[in-house]
Amino acid sequence: MACTAESVADAVRAAAAVVASHRDELVALDRAIGDGDHGENLNRGFTAVVAALDEGTPDTPAAVLKLVASTLISKVGGAAGPLYGTAFLRASAVVKDAAELGPAEVVAALEAALGGVVARGKAEVGDKTMVDALSPAVEAARSADSVSELLTAAAEAARAGAESTEPLVARKGRASYLGERSAGHVDPGARSTALILGSFAAGPVR
Repeated sequence: MACTAESVADAVRAAAAVVASHRDELVALDRAIGDGDHGENLNRGFTAVVAALDEGTPDTPAAVLKLVASTLISKVGGAAGPLYGTAFLRASAVVKDAAELGPAEVVAALEAALGGVVARGKAEVGDKTMVDALSPAVEAARSADSVSELLTAAAEAARAGAESTEPLVARKGRASYLGERSAGHVDPGARSTALILGSFAAGPVR
């Protein structure tokens, strides 16, 4: 099944619900190695996204993604707003004005999102950031044949990627200031990336 603007909007709503339900977990993860605001900031941002969607769903998937991007950038503080905002903005740009997104377009959107995060955060796999979840997710998505399969594969890879950050020593962001003390904790950005991709896999974009 191809992804329409309506189904992409529904997927974003599902992601917002997942972020809200895991807010406290993300706060605790970020409190351990950051400044403790990741869960609260991300929840506030996605709450604002849902409010914007309630005013009317844009006409194309790209327009939905662009709305998400602009809202997160304007409403979310810390690193999460610019990084997630850039991810959604790059994704919206690559799918252009397509009325529906098939597997190729969804993979292209994920690839563009990863490229935006890497460009913005200057991080790579192993730095203990959201890239550790997003990069394997993109790689896994490339080998799937349908939107449902690629989202499931991406979500599973992202979950494993997020878990892999626990023993790592952070090399980017506020966590890097802790040096060796950053080991032993899952990166909150990687975890939120896995949660969001997991919601996409379980949700209406099938």
